[in-house]
Amino acid sequence: MCEAEAEGSRRGKRVEEKCSKSVIQINQSPTERLPSGIPTYTVEIANTCVSGCNISEIHVACGMFSSSRLINPKIFKRLLYNDCLVNDGKRFRNGAIISFKYATTFPFPLSVSSLLCG
Repeated sequence: MCEAEAEGSRRGKRVEEKCSKSVIQINQSPTERLPSGIPTYTVEIANTCVSGCNISEIHVACGMFSSSRLINPKIFKRLLYNDCLVNDGKRFRNGAIISFKYATTFPFPLSVSSLLCG
């Protein structure tokens, strides 16, 4: 069990499995516009588990995600409608953070849809 989750269970909060979607946090915020005036957004995807979470194959619900700015596909890429892959599907270590910027007229809602534990 992740240390953060173990602490939560001692305080009477809902106990989760050691590897769960809840330990992957996605935050995004607006950043400076491109010279062309297109808004940009910075996304940070973090594995907040302190220990015991061996996570890979992180898929994100991302709608028709697209960007006027190139994003390294090994970091984040859309596979299909509403299915984006994080970190090329590779292991996402405890405490790791991946960050990228994208440019489009509006922010896309992003949320973890599935991941592989093990």
